[in-house]
Amino acid sequence: MVRAVFPGSFDPIHYGHIDIATRASRLFDELVVAVYDKPLKNALFNPTERINLVQKAFADNPKIVVMGYSGLTVEFCRKIESQVIVRGLRVFSDFEHEFRMALANHRLAPDVETVPLITSEDHMFLSSTTVREIASLNGDIRSMVPPFVATALMSRYSGMDENLKNNSMTSLRD
Repeated sequence: MVRAVFPGSFDPIHYGHIDIATRASRLFDELVVAVYDKPLKNALFNPTERINLVQKAFADNPKIVVMGYSGLTVEFCRKIESQVIVRGLRVFSDFEHEFRMALANHRLAPDVETVPLITSEDHMFLSSTTVREIASLNGDIRSMVPPFVATALMSRYSGMDENLKNNSMTSLRD
């Protein structure tokens, strides 16, 4: 059995993530969508909330399992006996970052391969940062995230102070 891991902060999950995970689930026996618990950015949702949103997104796909993790991704892969890390590439600038990350991971764990998937054209502009920013400004995000994610975002931002909204948009890779 080939188990793959699709790691990320998923803050929040959006249709670009869902597209990559769904396509990856057709390539491997099992795909673990791994929700990282301590991203290097200010997370809008806590780990439990992010895991719950991701689980809802894949509730109908029996080949996708959702798990939280901390620490190095390659150590998580070893722990759950995964042989593959799946990464999505949106734009050319993603390639350089992902290339360096894949080389570092290969140095740490030569037995774990990285498989990049090119994002579907419809989702190339999507990032969690973009979704959060538009949602914080009461923009229409219905074409970017599932309805339950849009509801969670609107609920989170509805009672939030303007300064806190601006702090939730640290622009790092997501």
